[in-house]
Amino acid sequence: MRAAGAADGADFSEEHVSASACPACLAAPSAEQLARSGDLKGARIMLSLPTAHCAVCITDVERAMERHPGVRSARVNLTLKRVSVDAEAQVTPAELIETLDGIGYEAYELDAGMLSATETDKRGRDLLMRIGVSGFAMMNIMLLSIAVWSGAEAATRDLFHWISAAIALPTVAFAGQPFFASAWASLKGGRLGMDVPISLAIILASSISVFETIKHGHHAYFDAAVMLTFFLLVGRYLDYRTRAVARSAAEELAALEVPRATVLRGGAEVVVPVGELVPGDLIRVRPGGRIPADGEVTEGSSETDRSLLTGESLPVYVGPGAMLSAGEVNLTGPLTLRVTAAGKDSSLHRMADLVAMAESAKTRYTSLAERAARAYSPLVHLLSFTAFGTWLWLTGGDVRYAVNISAAVLIITCPCALGLAVPAVVTAASGRLFRRGLLIKDGTALERLAEVDTVVFDKTGTLTMGAPEPVNLADLSPAEIAAAAALAEGSSHPLARAIHAAAGALGVAPALLEDLRELPGYGVEGRLDGQILRLGRADWVGAEAGETTATHLRIGAGAPITIRFADSLRPGAEEAVATFHGQGKRVLLVSGDVEGAVAALAARLGITEWRAGALPQEKAALVAELTGQGARVLMVGDGLNDTAALTAAHVSVSPASALDAARTASDIVLLGQDLAPVAEAARIAVLARRRIKQNFAISIAYNIVAVPIALVGLATPLAAALAMSTSSITVSLNSLRLK
Repeated sequence: MRAAGAADGADFSEEHVSASACPACLAAPSAEQLARSGDLKGARIMLSLPTAHCAVCITDVERAMERHPGVRSARVNLTLKRVSVDAEAQVTPAELIETLDGIGYEAYELDAGMLSATETDKRGRDLLMRIGVSGFAMMNIMLLSIAVWSGAEAATRDLFHWISAAIALPTVAFAGQPFFASAWASLKGGRLGMDVPISLAIILASSISVFETIKHGHHAYFDAAVMLTFFLLVGRYLDYRTRAVARSAAEELAALEVPRATVLRGGAEVVVPVGELVPGDLIRVRPGGRIPADGEVTEGSSETDRSLLTGESLPVYVGPGAMLSAGEVNLTGPLTLRVTAAGKDSSLHRMADLVAMAESAKTRYTSLAERAARAYSPLVHLLSFTAFGTWLWLTGGDVRYAVNISAAVLIITCPCALGLAVPAVVTAASGRLFRRGLLIKDGTALERLAEVDTVVFDKTGTLTMGAPEPVNLADLSPAEIAAAAALAEGSSHPLARAIHAAAGALGVAPALLEDLRELPGYGVEGRLDGQILRLGRADWVGAEAGETTATHLRIGAGAPITIRFADSLRPGAEEAVATFHGQGKRVLLVSGDVEGAVAALAARLGITEWRAGALPQEKAALVAELTGQGARVLMVGDGLNDTAALTAAHVSVSPASALDAARTASDIVLLGQDLAPVAEAARIAVLARRRIKQNFAISIAYNIVAVPIALVGLATPLAAALAMSTSSITVSLNSLRLK
C-alpha cells in the first residue's frame, strides 16, 4: 500500500515506537548491563531491538525466543537494546525476526563479530576491584597505625610497621597500576600528564616508609600511600563511569550491515557472506529482508522502508530500474537486484566512515581538567625538586630529611582534588538530569553543552512522535470505517496499521471481506457484497494526489474517500524550542521530510530557519558548515540518517526510542518522551561548568595555603595525605550542591 503523499515524494514517519516511562526503564540500565553484558559474548545470532524499553520487554522477547524450535538460550540487554541468541545451525535470523514481529517487536540482524570488542566492561570491573582492595588495605593499616600513635616503641613499633609494609606494598603495586601505566605512557610520549606526579607521590610515600622502617624510624607513611591510591581510584572510577556508556557508533553502523546475501548463480540461490559480493552479481531479497548491497532492481516490484537511511519511514514504491541502497528494508514483494556497490563501497558503509571521521574529530576536545593538568603537573615537580634541593643545602646534606619534605610537598600538591573536580560535578549533574529523564554518556558532554550557541533539530521522531495518526477517520460512516479497517488488516504498511488501530479505538469492527490481497506498491484490494474495495495510492484508487500525507479508500463505483494523516508533536517540543530561543540560541530544523510538512512544523514552533529533503550527508555537512563558521552546535536527532550529524556536532542528544546507532553516537540520551528537559540540560550545564571552575579555585586556594606549610618542613607525608584528602572531600561536597 502506498499513500498519495508518498507518490509525490513525501516521506513521513520514522520507524520508532515511543518508549514508555516505566520504572524499569529508568532502573534497569546500569545493573542490567553488568548482569547481561557477558551473555553477548559467543552468541551465534545477534538482533537489534530498537523498540524494547522495559523489564516486560525482556521477559516477552526471551520467552518468545526460547519457545522457538532450535533455540537453546536467549538473553536481552536492555541498555544496548539487543538480544543474543544461542541456537542450532538450522535456525536463521529471519525466522527469529519473524517470531519477534509476531509479538510486536521490531528486530534487525546485527553482525555479532563486529561488536565483540565493545561488549565488555572489563575496565570498570577492574577499577572497582582495585578500589575494594585499596580501601580494605587502608582500613587495616589505619588500625595498625593507631597502635603506633598510641605509644608503641622499639620492636613493637617496628613490627607494626613491617606488617603495614606487608599489606601496603602489594596493595600499592596492584591498585596503583592504572596510574603507573598512564604515567609511563606519558613519559614515553615526552609529556608530563596528571598521572606522573600522582605515581611519584605514591612511590615516594611507599619508598620513604620502607626506608624509615629499615632505619627503625618513629614514623612510616604506608597509610598515606594507600590512602592516596584509594582516593585517586575513586576519582578515576567516577570519571570512567561518565564515559563508559559511550561506544563507537561507527561499529554499530557497520554491524547493521546484513552479514549474508542470497546470490543467483546458474539459476540456483546460494547464500554467501556480503563481503564476497561484487558488482554485477544478481541477488534475491525476499519481503521483510534488508537490502545487503547497493543495486538496481532487475525484476519484481515492491515497497521499501528507507527509514534507516532517510529517517522517514513512509514506504517508497520500487520497480525495475529503481536504485536501492544497502540498509533499506524490502516490505511487500520479492526483488532481484544487480549489485552496483557492496561492502566498503556501499552507502551504509560510507555513512559509517562519515561517523568514524566525526568521532575522531570530537576526541580532540580536551576537558577543563586535562587543560589545567598540562600547566599543573610541571609546577608540582618543580616545587618538589626545589624543596629537596633547598633542604639538602640547608641541612648540610641530610638526604633523609630532604626527601621527607620533598615527598610531603609532592603529596600535598598531588592533583587529587583536580582529578575529582570534573568527575564529581559530572556525577552530581548527571544524577540530577537522570531524574529529569536524561542520561549523560560522555564525560565532557556537560562542558560542551555549556558552550552551545546553535541548536539543530531533526523533525520526525524528535520534534514529533514519528507515528502517523488518521485525522479525519471519525468523519467517515461506520460502514466506511469498517471497510477501511478490513482492508488495512491485509497490510503491514504504517498507514494501514494506523487506520486499523484508530478504527479499534472508535469501537468499529472490521468488515468481513473476500479475496483480500495486497498489490505491492499500490495498496490492498478486497470484495464486499460483490463490490470491489480498494485502499492505497491515489492513482490506483482514482483519487487526486494532494500535498499532505494521505491514503485513499474506494468502495465500488463510489467517489474516492481521502484519509489524511498527521504526526503528533512530541510533548515538551514547543517548550524546548521556546526555552532555547529565550537563552539566545539560534535554532534550526533539518529534516528528510517534504517541504510542506517541514514548513508547517517550523511555523508552529516559531523556527525561522529550516531545511527539507535533507539526506544524511547533507545533515552532516550542515553541522560541519555551522561549525566552520565558529558555531558550537547541539544536534538533536533520532534516526540512522542523523548519526553522522550527531557525531559531528559539538554535543548531541537522541531519544531512547532512537535506533541503537543514533543513541550510541549521541552524548546524551533522552529517556522519556518529554523534550523539555533537553533545554533545561543546557541551563544545568552552565551551572556545572561554574561548579567545575569553583572546584579549581578551591584546589588552587588549598595549594596556596598548604604548599608553603610543606615547603618549610611543617607537614609530614601523612599530614600531607590527610590535607590532600580534605581538599578532595571539600571538592566533592561543593559538587554535590548541584543535586
